[in-house]
Amino acid sequence: MTRKLKKGYYVKGVFVAEGSEADLAYKLELKGSDEPSRTELKRESDELQEIGEALLTLRPSGLAKLVLSEKLVDAVNEAKRITNFEGKRRQMQFIGKLMRKLEPAALVAIRAALHDQNFGSAQETLSLHLAEQWRDRLIAEDGAFEEWLKAYAETDTQQLRALIRQARKDAQAQPKTPAGAGPRQARAYRELFQLVREQMQAIPAPELPAVPSIASMQ
Repeated sequence: MTRKLKKGYYVKGVFVAEGSEADLAYKLELKGSDEPSRTELKRESDELQEIGEALLTLRPSGLAKLVLSEKLVDAVNEAKRITNFEGKRRQMQFIGKLMRKLEPAALVAIRAALHDQNFGSAQETLSLHLAEQWRDRLIAEDGAFEEWLKAYAETDTQQLRALIRQARKDAQAQPKTPAGAGPRQARAYRELFQLVREQMQAIPAPELPAVPSIASMQ
């Protein structure tokens, strides 16, 4: 019995069956269409899936600010509650389908919210580190006081001097701590940090060199 031949054609000696992916790709190329290719559609789908997964990391306050459908918001909240791997995978696929229905403006807003959340967190961490550096320099270095006033002229100098003086006394009087245990910091040390943080919230602090820890002064 003669086997029925598949319909198709040859390109550079290679047989291309009608209806195959290669056939569709060649026809699209010959047609010169501006329609997205399967590769482009797959890439777009993967990107939307990733944004959908990132939505799960967005804080509730950030999610509430976005203009999203109730169905999508419910799907995101449900995905957060699911612990089963397969169940979560199916839920994320559902979120991906809902993401494809979003307007471009909504996707831009989601990306901006995610960026603000991540970038804001990084900025807060950097701000805390800089405040700690200033506090330690004010306690460890006499010249840091004048440097601080040049950057933050509105600071209450009497309060600042008093806190620095007391923090230095507390550091000298503090007993040695057991190995592996951090030193207990006195009230002046904490209040000095608070004063520094309050002033820095109004004016960005310049970057500072590394300074010795308070423990090294004892």
